[in-house]
Amino acid sequence: MTNFANPLNIPGELLNAVYRQAREEFPAECCGWLTGPAGGDGVDAIRPAENAQDIATHPTVDERTAERAYVFSSTDLIALNRSFDYRICCGYCAIERPHTPARVIYHSHPNGQAYFSDTDREVATSPWGDEPAYPVQQLVVGVNAERVVEAALFGWDDDAGGFVELARYEGAAV
Repeated sequence: MTNFANPLNIPGELLNAVYRQAREEFPAECCGWLTGPAGGDGVDAIRPAENAQDIATHPTVDERTAERAYVFSSTDLIALNRSFDYRICCGYCAIERPHTPARVIYHSHPNGQAYFSDTDREVATSPWGDEPAYPVQQLVVGVNAERVVEAALFGWDDDAGGFVELARYEGAAV
């Protein structure tokens, strides 16, 4: 089993970058991921993604719009999955490079609340329900028309058999 119950360190400048994206894309949900050294205790880069909900279908609730759900575009989904590969092909051969996979997937809730909804839990959990779908933590940003209200980080806990809240962050007027 996998345990992601220790909160990763998210530097303030990265949290603010996520907050800015949430405000820019409001009233739609924003999405993306934060990367960092494999096995490290934090993240060091942001990778915004396209919320393709309005041009695709949500894997569990297809009648929802981008204001109520998010789904990565196919290009972003491929990039996310490739972030977990240790070897990167340069076109001629596979070369080693520092491994900085996705460590945190983030999205916003335009209702101003940072919670991990039933749909969020379903999408983030493996089809068998016994571990996370990806080896990442989940950051949810609550944003409204005026500001980012709050954010919360969730991680898989084997003892709880699911996602638990690991940390809570103050919002910002960005």
